[in-house]
Amino acid sequence: MTTTIRLACLLLSALPALAAGDVPLWGRWELALEAAGDVSSETQVTVKLTSYSGRALEADGFWDGGRAWKVRFRPDEEGEWRYETRSSPAAKGLDGVAGAFRAARASSPASPFLRHGAIRVAKSGTHLEHSDGTPFLWIGDTVWNGPLLSAKADWETYLEDRASKAFTGVQFNVLAPWRTAAADGDGQVAFTGREKVAIHPRFFQRLDERMEAIERRGLLAAPALVWSLTAKDPGSYLPEEDAVRLARYQVARYGAHHVLWILAGDNPYDGPRAERWKRIGRACFADRPHAPVTTHPTGMNWPWEAWRGEAWLDVLGYQSGHGDGAKTLEWIHSGPPARSWANPPVKPAINLEPPYEAHVAYQSRKPHGAHSVRRAIYWSLLATPVAGFTYGGHGLWSWQTQEGAEPEDHKGTGVAPTWRQALDHPGSTHVKHAAGLLRSIEWWRLRPAQEVLAAQPGKDDTARFVGAARSAARDLALLYLPAGGEVALQPGALAAGLVAEWFDPREGRFSPAKAEGDKGGRYEAPGAEDWVLVLRKG
Repeated sequence: MTTTIRLACLLLSALPALAAGDVPLWGRWELALEAAGDVSSETQVTVKLTSYSGRALEADGFWDGGRAWKVRFRPDEEGEWRYETRSSPAAKGLDGVAGAFRAARASSPASPFLRHGAIRVAKSGTHLEHSDGTPFLWIGDTVWNGPLLSAKADWETYLEDRASKAFTGVQFNVLAPWRTAAADGDGQVAFTGREKVAIHPRFFQRLDERMEAIERRGLLAAPALVWSLTAKDPGSYLPEEDAVRLARYQVARYGAHHVLWILAGDNPYDGPRAERWKRIGRACFADRPHAPVTTHPTGMNWPWEAWRGEAWLDVLGYQSGHGDGAKTLEWIHSGPPARSWANPPVKPAINLEPPYEAHVAYQSRKPHGAHSVRRAIYWSLLATPVAGFTYGGHGLWSWQTQEGAEPEDHKGTGVAPTWRQALDHPGSTHVKHAAGLLRSIEWWRLRPAQEVLAAQPGKDDTARFVGAARSAARDLALLYLPAGGEVALQPGALAAGLVAEWFDPREGRFSPAKAEGDKGGRYEAPGAEDWVLVLRKG
């Protein structure tokens, strides 16, 4: 350790703990500015921030209505931060405002982000982690319309339920209008116009409350910035310049929150559309540090081989969709994510939309049950290095309030329960069990390992495909059996002396697993439903 670094560490250790008026380390600092006269809402405000150690950063401000602008920033170093604003064109009240604030570590913070820091991609490229190196497991819930349509108290009810079931994040759409919500719960829209759009700050002020509630629960927000599937979605009809402007406004407004950005939703990202979204992504994220970014493609679509050079795209999100036919099942466990995750540069791969529970399946036309949802989740987890998964419930994603109806503009998906009823879909409790299983092991060490199997039970029946992953040290393995039965392990595929257990994904319970046969490599599941075989050091 050099003398300079040693001195800096000693100085930091002497800093007092969080005091009144301080900003928590990894918390949110906000500066409110007011223009002295009438200025254009398009006036650009930036602030230069200099840390205790002398590191300089910049943050964009955003217009908050009338003559008001705000700047938000998340300090990542303890000690004093100095700031000075600049505006373009220069405007009195917005330009040259200077000052300082102090960031200090909170004592015994409840939030995992205040304890361990912001989210980033781990050096391995396979998963997310906090800034102190603590692995972060993405367990997301799909509530596309939740922040838009929920009443404040109902949003709190939802978040309490999801936090109690071990979810770690929520993904949602930001902008209204879009195909399933013409406006928010107060009848407001995010913008008007189709060229040179006018942003409506009051819409975002309402959303601020929903974002703050997510953070208070210690959950990661995953906002989809510009939905882009049908002609009703802003990402489809807005000129590229306006799509960039709206996305950058959201990044400026919410970049100091703990987020996983979803650039766009439900786009094929092919041909000219791919080039358009690459340009939008670069315009929003390529010029400065940012929270991890992913984007959400259409179902059973893996466009990412042509995106490997996009450095701003941190996470490879995909959607296995709502089918239940043989081709869909095979795509989940053996499709492009499984075949190409190791292509450089390696990035976390996460199924952002497996089948929604109670959503009518495309092929059988029957509602997806909890087993169908679990199967897609476990297969997805083990098809790539474990990074996490997203759950979805029919009626909850749309924030359904009307009984006996399908979600708006989603004909054929089936009559949806209300959002309150959908909170209790059995599969959401099974998510809690999956989280418990993964947190009982060092899940971040797992890599797909079909070579662990002596034979693949799903060779002739794709619905019986056994997902398998193990650690490089061969001292940890997970195998998912979607329909019970027997699984045989390849001799020498795992370290000797591992303890084997069966995990029941419906009840969240472990039970001993006894190897059958002389070689000790065959295991018979306790029943005909799905089971997880766990092998680890005793």
